[in-house]
Amino acid sequence: MENVHTVIKEFIKIHNLEASHIVLSESCHTVQDAANAIGAFGHEFVKNICMMDADNHLIVAIVNGEDRASTSRVAKALNIERPRLATEDEIISLTGFPPGGIPSFGFKATFLIDPKVTELNHIYTGGGSPYSLVKINVKTMIQVNGGQVVRIRK
Repeated sequence: MENVHTVIKEFIKIHNLEASHIVLSESCHTVQDAANAIGAFGHEFVKNICMMDADNHLIVAIVNGEDRASTSRVAKALNIERPRLATEDEIISLTGFPPGGIPSFGFKATFLIDPKVTELNHIYTGGGSPYSLVKINVKTMIQVNGGQVVRIRK
């Protein structure tokens, strides 16, 4: 697990990101777990929902921690057939990170960001494992992942 933390820390350092990596002693696999662990509110967190298109390209739908991503809205935004959720093996293979720790940047994917996320100054996202988070400025996150802001929440 230390290796995935090192990867995130190095990415933040190399790209000189306005971000901090937080490693916790308890799991922050769910938004509620994470909020409880650091004493923050659920709306400050994002979920990175990994999906696959018909050509097996990775799509990451970034939504507020209290929202759900819509595959039909993702399909409409990208003008593609409705994507499917990625499997655990696909997620690990394509991102290098386990489910529950997926960051909102740092790997090749099509990133879609729900506009509700952009209403915040900073967010907490996966930090590489279910035991870590990254606090990052929203504008910085969008700049580094090259994401498109489009409504994708249900």
